[in-house]
Amino acid sequence: MRAYSQDYLNDVVENQGKLFDFVAQTYRDKDTEDFIKAYMVSKTRKSIDEAKVYVSTMDAKELWGYFTETEKYSLKSGKALDGFMPYWIGEFYAYYQWYYNIPSAEVLKKVPLDFLKKAYCGLHDLELDLAVQKVGES
Repeated sequence: MRAYSQDYLNDVVENQGKLFDFVAQTYRDKDTEDFIKAYMVSKTRKSIDEAKVYVSTMDAKELWGYFTETEKYSLKSGKALDGFMPYWIGEFYAYYQWYYNIPSAEVLKKVPLDFLKKAYCGLHDLELDLAVQKVGES
């Protein structure tokens, strides 16, 4: 059994990738990693885990606005993640959560962000489902 209907999967995966990329590209002097960690344990992300349609169907910019307002989150100074990595990490975490049907708050414990950054070069060229399954096996 998966976390929610497969009908929402592509939208959730794509929008989370775009959200992480939006934050990294728009706020170059802000800590993308802190944002990712805060987002993955947030009430906003939990709403997606629970298939709440209103949140699950938001595009990246709507999701950013909803997240910052709901969580009262503000970005911390730091360095943004570069290139395609934030987009891919967003997609990976969304698919991983769905595939293994675990709360998003637990995803970072199972697949820490530092691990995913190091594994990026070897994983990002794989199909997303294969990358998730390979990491899940370890």
